[in-house]
Amino acid sequence: MSPELLKNLLLGVVVFGFLVDKILSYRNVKRPVPTIPDTLSDHLNPEELLKSKAYQTENYRFGLLSGLFSFVLSILLIWFGWFGAIDSWVGSFVDNSMIQSLVFFGVIFVGSDLLSLPFDYYSTFVIEEKYGFNKTSIGTFFADKIKGYLLSIIIGGGLLLLFLWLIDQMGKDFWWIFWIVAAGFMVLVNFFYTAWILPLFNKLTPLEDGELKSKIMDYAKSVSFPLENVFVMDGSKRSAKANAFFSGFGKKKKVVLYDTLIEQHTQEELVAVLAHEVGHFKKKHIILSMVTSVLQVGLILFLLAQFIFSENLSLALGGTEWSVQLNLIAFTMLFSPISMIIGIGMNVLSRKNEFEADAFAKDTFAGKPLAEALKTLSVKTLSNINPDPAYVFVNYSHPPLLERLVKLEK
Repeated sequence: MSPELLKNLLLGVVVFGFLVDKILSYRNVKRPVPTIPDTLSDHLNPEELLKSKAYQTENYRFGLLSGLFSFVLSILLIWFGWFGAIDSWVGSFVDNSMIQSLVFFGVIFVGSDLLSLPFDYYSTFVIEEKYGFNKTSIGTFFADKIKGYLLSIIIGGGLLLLFLWLIDQMGKDFWWIFWIVAAGFMVLVNFFYTAWILPLFNKLTPLEDGELKSKIMDYAKSVSFPLENVFVMDGSKRSAKANAFFSGFGKKKKVVLYDTLIEQHTQEELVAVLAHEVGHFKKKHIILSMVTSVLQVGLILFLLAQFIFSENLSLALGGTEWSVQLNLIAFTMLFSPISMIIGIGMNVLSRKNEFEADAFAKDTFAGKPLAEALKTLSVKTLSNINPDPAYVFVNYSHPPLLERLVKLEK
């Protein structure tokens, strides 16, 4: 395919992705405000329902503005060959090809982040603040940015350098070696995330001995779940929204509860939330998710190997010769429709897994406290209780609240 045809294809893919995303978002935000179902009558009132709709609408309008900005910028970068111009500019003062690639991606990363900074700031300190969610200080906001930069340089830069070296040394066969490296990295992150990475951003404190910890440990023992410790994370440092998760493989697991979760729920509800998470482990969802992700990375790398040496891809983005960095950007764009399809499949599987984890919690603990916890979480986060089915199908990794409640309260 000629560079001109490839350029038009890239433009078409960007337009297609933008339209699909915004049409689905429009359908979702235009759903009517529903009457409050009986199951939520004790948790939700008309004022809160209208506030939830206002929050969703404001986020939609802001997303439309920020998305339109990114869309126009992407079109301009492709249309006028600015990616190629940036590559040529970097090449004018960097001779080594691998260093040139690192500098190029550094320029793109920093430039993209700086352009998105005003949008991130507005979302955090205006919209989230307006609806009572933001707890982030300006100092924390920028400290997170700096830490993110450092992690990207150390981890992302190291992986990228290895990736480029393998391409240089092995040609098209680079993909399976880097696949092994990527798979190993994904496993290591799961093992050490709470010990090495999370503490850079949040403080983890072991849950104090007491009734809650006893109930959690007793439940874990009753279902033979190898729980090593329970930690409380200072999630309230950034947001009023709550969450919980566990990490690790093998016999030792760590459960992390947001402090906001503990504040907003009863002990029975907290144990039910833990039971749901344990359900994912017992039903092999964690392993399945990891295997699926590793296979997805392998597919991406294999397909990338078929395109990475195409000179026409580089020319389509305004390059003057073959450039691995330009081809990486072009491939990312071309792969996005396939990525969307894979994402839909992953979301379908994820929603199925959530129902199974709910059922496990209901069978091994109780359905009512989990249902109550989900209701509280939904109301506290101003979630949409009447989402558009098409939007759910494409974007939701969890089933809508009312669908989960039907099964839990059956």
